[in-house]
Amino acid sequence: MARLGENIKEFRLEKGLSQQKLAQLIGVSQKAVDYWERSVNEPKASYIIAMVRVFGITYDDFFENVTEC
Repeated sequence: MARLGENIKEFRLEKGLSQQKLAQLIGVSQKAVDYWERSVNEPKASYIIAMVRVFGITYDDFFENVTEC
């Protein structure tokens, strides 16, 4: 998905979180967050739910400008 990684990074930075802190908050490794942000991998639904809660946003916000490749 194009832009999903960019959205994750944008929301993380808006919240003032490091990759490590976000990873701790949702129960993954820092490397997983890095891979998501670089679009190497995509997060599972359970991690998307956790990120939406941490970021305090809607699912529509989270998936804004995301398109399938």
